[in-house]
Amino acid sequence: MSLLTIGTVAFDTIETPFGRAERVVGGACTYISWAASYYTNNINLVSIVGDDFPDDEIKALEARGVDMSGLEIVEGKKSFFWEGKYHENMNQRDTIATDLNVLADFDPDLPESFRDSKYIMLGNLTPEIQIKVLDQLKNPKLVVMDTMNFWMDIAMDSLKKAISRVDVLTINDEEARQLSGEYSLVNAAAKIHEMGPAYLIIKKGEHGALLFHQGNIFSAPALPLARVNDPTGAGDSFAGGFIGHLAKTDDISFENMKRAIIMGSVTASFCVEEFSIGKLKSLNDDDIKRRVEAFKALVSFDL
Repeated sequence: MSLLTIGTVAFDTIETPFGRAERVVGGACTYISWAASYYTNNINLVSIVGDDFPDDEIKALEARGVDMSGLEIVEGKKSFFWEGKYHENMNQRDTIATDLNVLADFDPDLPESFRDSKYIMLGNLTPEIQIKVLDQLKNPKLVVMDTMNFWMDIAMDSLKKAISRVDVLTINDEEARQLSGEYSLVNAAAKIHEMGPAYLIIKKGEHGALLFHQGNIFSAPALPLARVNDPTGAGDSFAGGFIGHLAKTDDISFENMKRAIIMGSVTASFCVEEFSIGKLKSLNDDDIKRRVEAFKALVSFDL
């Protein structure tokens, strides 16, 4: 089934305890699209870049089955840029620079052929842009939305309007607490369900993710890795693997959502092994199958 993803396509400069990468390709839409491409090849991308964005990166995504006709290229302007530095525990980072550039004028007008996409992944953008995209969709089967605490700080009213219109919300544990006003994640999930989403995914970084739906809870682990080089894009890779699996199987039951959570965790576990999208560009189906088996072994037990 068709998958629409909207978000940033950008450049990042990243410093971690294991190295530094200057002006590498990043952006939520980039990670989501690469991750989803290992599960489905009917992906529609909507974003904006300047004329400094490499043409070979666009062609590489096209080769993975991503329709790039929704990518606006602005002549004479620069692409969105973010620079960050991670601390020793890799769960904390400092933002050094955020240059909106072309993103400051992003006003997405979906191509007509994209408007009947069935699976929608709204990357982390302003709630107003997410709402505008929702207004242009015809009859989506499932809408997944990512957001962050920044929008909770400055645009809570419009954020709640956007949240009320989606099926799945994906946020981290601290964001869930801020959004709900509850410390317990079980109570937080109940409050957030009342805002509209039938499903809630709470990401817990190196501790995995939780899926909530109608009183049911599924806990997925994160695969213990010997080394994490760059956690940038891990959440977006998780989202891409998650919705890519759902689009491939066209099954939005709770049981299949659980499988999709594992596929998201599998994809994210590859992403963090290299800087930028390096690892995501070099995977094959056998790599993913072996990693899925590793996840199965991690949680398998008999009573």
